[in-house]
Amino acid sequence: MKISRLRRACLMAAAVCLTCTAALAQSWPARGPIKIVIPYPPGGASDVTARVLANKLTDALKQSVVVENKPGANGIVALESVAKSAPDGYTLLMANLGPNAINPGLYAKLPYDPIKDFTPITLTSVVPLVILVTNSLPVKTMPELIAYAKANPTKLSYASAGNGAANHLAGEMIKSMAGIRMTHVPYKGDAPGMPDVIAGTVSMMFPTIIAGMPNIKSGSMRPIAVTGTRRSASLPELPTVSESGIPGFDAVSWGGVMGPGGLPSDIVQRLHTEIVRILKMPDVAEKLSSLGADIVGSTPEEFDKYLRAEIAKWGKVARDNNIRLD
Repeated sequence: MKISRLRRACLMAAAVCLTCTAALAQSWPARGPIKIVIPYPPGGASDVTARVLANKLTDALKQSVVVENKPGANGIVALESVAKSAPDGYTLLMANLGPNAINPGLYAKLPYDPIKDFTPITLTSVVPLVILVTNSLPVKTMPELIAYAKANPTKLSYASAGNGAANHLAGEMIKSMAGIRMTHVPYKGDAPGMPDVIAGTVSMMFPTIIAGMPNIKSGSMRPIAVTGTRRSASLPELPTVSESGIPGFDAVSWGGVMGPGGLPSDIVQRLHTEIVRILKMPDVAEKLSSLGADIVGSTPEEFDKYLRAEIAKWGKVARDNNIRLD
C-alpha cells in the first residue's frame, strides 16, 4: 500500500515537472532580455561572434538579446555564472576552447562539471592557429623547422599567451609529436609577445589567424603552417602542420553556444535552428571569415561529442607535460 502511494506520488511529481518544462519551452521567449555571457573582455573573436549572433537573434526571436562580458580566472567566472543559472533559455554561454576544454585538464577542481552543467547548442566556428617564426630563423617550412630544431636542440623558443593558454599547450603538443625541444616563454596575452618574436628574442609563436594576420601582411613574421586539419580559407596557400611534417596534428581555437545543464529540448532546437540559419547569412559569413574563422554550425549532438573529445585531448597534453594551474 505504502509502495503504491509512493509510486503514485513519484509519477505525479514527474508529470508536474514535464508539464512545467513543456510550458516553459512553449512560452519562451516571453520575457527578456536573453543574455549571452562571454568569458573574455570586449574586442576578441568570441566577443565579435557573440555580438553578431545577439543582433540577429534579437530580430529572429522578437526579443532583446544582449551580450555580457565576464572575464576572469581563465574563464571560470563566466562558466560558473552560466552553470548556476536557471535552464530557462535566458542565459547562454559563448563557449570557447580554453575555458571549456582546456581548463578541465589544468585544474583539479572546478566549481562546475564541464559536461553535465552545460547544454551544447551548436559549435559555431573553428579558428586555426598559425605558426609564425621570426624572419631571422632560417626556415620556411614545417619540415625545415623540425630539422633545425633537431640540429639545434637548445636554440628554439616559443611565445604563448600565458601558462595554460591554448597556444602554450599547442606548443607542447608540437614538441611531443615532432620529438623536438623548445623553451616556452609565457606572456600576458599574444600581443605582448609579438615584439620579441619580431625582434628575434623569441623564435616563434602560435597566435590565432586573426591575431597573426597583421604581421603576416606586413612581413614582420614568417608564416610556416596552420594548425587545423584542413587549410584555412584565410590563408589557402599555407599548408597544415599535419600535411607538412606532423601527421594527425590538430590544434584549433573554437567557439560555440551553450546553455546551462538541463535546457529544455524545444529551446535547444529553436536556438540551434536560428543560429545555424544566421551563420549561413552572407554578411555574417563574411564577417566571421574576416576574423579567420571557419564556420561550422554543428548539431547539439555533434557539439557534445566534439567537446568531450577536446577535453580528453587537451587533458592528455596537460598531464603528459605536467601543466597545472592549481
